[in-house]
This record gives sequence, structure tokens and C-alpha cells, in this order.
Amino acid sequence: MFCAPPPYITIAVDAECQTMNEQFVDLDLLYVYDSAWLLETFCKASPCNSNPRVAVGTNILEDCDVIGFDLDHTLCRYHLKETSRLIYESFTRYLVEHRDYDKDLLILTPASWDFCFKGLVVDLEDGNLVKLAEDGTVLRATHGTNNLSTEEIIKHYGSKREWKNFNTLNTSFTKSTKYYFYDNYFDLPGALLCGRVVDMLRKRGNEVNSDFWKDMVAAIDHNYNTSAFKEDAGWYFPSVKRDPGRYLQPCSESVKTWLRSMKSAGKVLLLITSSHSDYCRLICDHILGKDWEELFDIIITNALKPGFFSLVPQQRPFRTLVNDVEESEGLPSLDKPGWYSQGNWPHLHQLLKTMTGKPEPTVVYFGDSMRSDMFPASTFGKWETVMIVEEMEGEGVPRCDAAKTNEAQAEPRGKKGKFEDQGMKAPSAPSEQWGSYFVDSHKSGEGDEESQKLTWCCHSIHKYSTMAIPSVESIADLPLNYKFPRFCPNKPCTTGYYPRPPDSLLRKFQSQSS
Repeated sequence: MFCAPPPYITIAVDAECQTMNEQFVDLDLLYVYDSAWLLETFCKASPCNSNPRVAVGTNILEDCDVIGFDLDHTLCRYHLKETSRLIYESFTRYLVEHRDYDKDLLILTPASWDFCFKGLVVDLEDGNLVKLAEDGTVLRATHGTNNLSTEEIIKHYGSKREWKNFNTLNTSFTKSTKYYFYDNYFDLPGALLCGRVVDMLRKRGNEVNSDFWKDMVAAIDHNYNTSAFKEDAGWYFPSVKRDPGRYLQPCSESVKTWLRSMKSAGKVLLLITSSHSDYCRLICDHILGKDWEELFDIIITNALKPGFFSLVPQQRPFRTLVNDVEESEGLPSLDKPGWYSQGNWPHLHQLLKTMTGKPEPTVVYFGDSMRSDMFPASTFGKWETVMIVEEMEGEGVPRCDAAKTNEAQAEPRGKKGKFEDQGMKAPSAPSEQWGSYFVDSHKSGEGDEESQKLTWCCHSIHKYSTMAIPSVESIADLPLNYKFPRFCPNKPCTTGYYPRPPDSLLRKFQSQSS
């Protein structure tokens, strides 16, 4: 069974919509969710009220030439609770055993995980963690893991609650010595660890500044560097190698059939991951089967995204691999399909021209990271992008049968695991402390009326993604010519979610219509 959209009415229309990459497409279908208030809301919200548009129909997969996938948290879905505990322990053990941090950091209760929330920015200069609105307003903030009140936020960020580094982050998504943006599940447990480290430093009476971040970076590198898998260094890779089923969810048969059907339809299939080749092979063997390489025309590992999308002169050359070791000599160009390491988008683009026989092949790319996938692929590559947003499932979007089956396989091992899992919030679920990933309430000061604002993460999805889905399983049983909704600048921001928008966005528009 595939994830069907909610009940809808199909309406034929004749209209145009300008997409983010300034290409124009014909619209011949739109889907109106079977709710009177929702239809009324979108009729009011649309700039063209004569055509009540809720979702724009587009054959995104049928019309493209190339379909690319990120691997981790895109094609490969992880058991988030198990993986998050492992990542937190891996980082923390390094700090305790190598940098003399308190052993108490290793002790967590299930309730501690409510703090673990994607989209937070840690301010490395003062130890604050902030949740941002689409305009850079600080919606919520903590010092360490302790909430800052509205008055404390205004005292720290001014009456307009403006985060000073927002413009740099919002326009480039680059890393900085002043802040760090947590936008993927591989480093997300580090947000919880950062908060607890700041708490520890305050308890010791130490000054909180960016020095602690150097230790955090060392902990990440110790566990994730490219040689760690081969050398069994750190704690993350040895644990996954020992028991991959504990952390990795196998792809459903529908996903495997879907990949084969796209290749049979003449699409060029890409796999582009920043994971090293040895870890990529372990993952794909487990989730897709030993013959997984046959599914893809081009495999690129250690892609070092977002740098992969860099233009001249920063671009890295492609390298061939021998027994998972990169050849020292880079390739001057990419001449044929195969498995490569590192590389850059311009050289890949030239190969895709040759393979498709088209001067400007159309690429659709699936990924989960705004910084590494959506922003650079859409901005520099001019690719259509589909963002995997697991947070949708935490806000009323139904899970597919395949997704439910895979999640059921995450049953913790042994009595200790079952006890620890009780009450633990999944990192993709809404947080009591941080609220919704998509929408949050905002008050300028005491006595001011509360308003609902889109979060910066939600706004970025609409701006840099063609559409958003909770998992690849949610669309794998649909035909390639299925007309998906897509985000569009002059349409309501709920437009591009499949199979439906998250609850908080629907409530926001419901309140606007009342």
C-alpha cells in the first residue's frame, strides 16, 4: 500500500507558475484538501483568487532526465532513537576520556532527549542555542539547556529579538567560527551535548566562550573522519559495523522496484553521498542488497557536500578508488559512468550532457540537509530538489506501511534497551521545550499579542525545495507520471508537501481564515 493523499477534489485549471529556478511549467491539476475551511483559506491566500490553488500538479519525475539521491537519512533511513543515543555517547566518551570532561555528561534520562531538536543554532560566543523565525527573529532560546524568558531574550537580542549573524547564515549557509547550525541527524545529538557542556562550564564557574567548540569538533572528527571506519576508531563506526540492523532500516521492496523502474524508463540514476566508500558499501549492502550497485549509473562517495557544488576555482577533482583508497591523482574530467570519490558539480554536469544527449539535462535530487543538499543543489546546480522531512510524520502526516514496518524493527535489544527507550522523544518529533519544526508563536514583549511565525527552517524548505516528503517510501508506489504538488513563490506555503502539510502549518492557515 502506498501513502495516498488525503481526500481531494481535482480541478482542471489553465495557469502558469514561476518556479525558483525561473523555469515555467504548465499547470493542469491542483488538489484541494476535502475541508471547507482549508479551501476557503487558500482561495483567500492565493494572489489569483479566480483559481483556488492549493497544490500545483507537476510531473517532476517523468519530465526529468536524471534522478539523484543522497544516502544517509534519504535513501537510508535510520532508527533515530538508537542512532541518536550512539552518536551522543560517541561524542561524549571522547570528551570524557580525552579532554577530561565530567563523566556525568554520559548520564541521560529519557526526558533529556526533548532538547534534541533539528534546526537549532548554537551561538559559540556565549553558549546560547536559538530557534529562529523566517526573518531572523529569535523565537526561543536557551543558555545551555536552560530556557531564556521573553525578558531575557529581549535583554540579550534587543527589542526586535534579532540574531546578529542571521544574514550571513540565511544567504550562504556557510560554517562559521561564531555559530553552528544543526540541520541533520548525524550531528544533531551534539546540540544536546553542547547544551549540557555549557551547563557544566557554568557549574564549574568557567567562562563560556568558543573554546569548548574546539573540543566538540575534535569529538566529531574522532568518530567520523574518513579513516575511522577502516581503523575501527571511535565508537560510532565499530558499533554500526557490529550490528547494522540496530541502526539502519532496510529499504522496502517498493523502493527497490521504484529505483529499477526509473532506470528502465531511461533515467540516469545518481548516488551522491559525503559518506566514505567503505561506509557507503556497508549501508547499501544492508538496505538495498548485495546487487545495489546495479541500481545506479554513477556513484559518488566522500562528495564533501556542500563543497561538491562549488564552481571554479574552488572545485575539487574527481578521484578513482582502489580498495576504498582514493588515487592521489585527480581526474581532469569525468568521462564515463562509474564509482568515484570527491568531485564537483560542473564536471558531473558535462558527463550528464553526454549521457542524456541534452545540452541542459534536468536533474531531480533527493536529500535531507538544507546546508549540504537543498541550498547548494538548487542555487548552484539549478536542480529540482525534493527534501526528506521526517518531522512531517511527527505532525499528523501518515506513515506508509513500509515505513511503519521498518520502524517496528527498531525494537531495542534486551531489557536495558527497552527500559531506556521508555519516554524518549524521537529527534524528529515536536519538542516540549522547542515546539514545532515548522511554526512557532511569538510575542515581542510582555502584553503584546501573540502571533504565529514560520520558522526559518520551514521557510528555507519552501524557498530551496521543489517539494517535501517524509520519506522516499511515501512516494515509491506512485507512478512516475504522478502529478506532485510543488512549492511556488506566489502560492500558499503549504503547497509543496506530500502527502499533506504538517498539522502546525494547517492550523496556522486555519487561524488566518477565521
